Amino acid sequence: MRAAAGVFALAALTASPALAADGGAEDGKAVFEQVCAACHQAGGVGAPGLAPPLVDPALWGRLGDTAPRYVAGVLLGGLSGTIEAGGEKYMGLVMPPQDGLDDAALAAVGSYVLKDLAGTAHTLTPALLVEVRGAVPSHGALRTLRKGGG
Repeated sequence: MRAAAGVFALAALTASPALAADGGAEDGKAVFEQVCAACHQAGGVGAPGLAPPLVDPALWGRLGDTAPRYVAGVLLGGLSGTIEAGGEKYMGLVMPPQDGLDDAALAAVGSYVLKDLAGTAHTLTPALLVEVRGAVPSHGALRTLRKGGG
């Protein structure tokens, strides 16, 4: 089952989502459904043993104002290692970088995650993506940030 999920996830990652000219919230949802939901599931509820939930109030509360930087870092650099979400450990986690998406798609999906799934007031801007791309955080730094250690 995990192998099938991995193949499906890889197929989804190679797809090129189309964005409307305004790059709005609907576009972020469309990119999420096309690229991210293969692992994180519709609505960002996660898949035990495969991908953590993105609907995780405790995570977003710990991240606070660093949430956009965290999302940018994960989208640009991926994430591996052991994390905990919703009381479950995800070990051997490997989320690949989403560097096949352009900045408009990354900003749209990141903003969708931050606003619609996480319930924060934050957005992911193309300017922050450019900044983070200049110094993509390590997976260890992302895991530390995720734990609330800025």
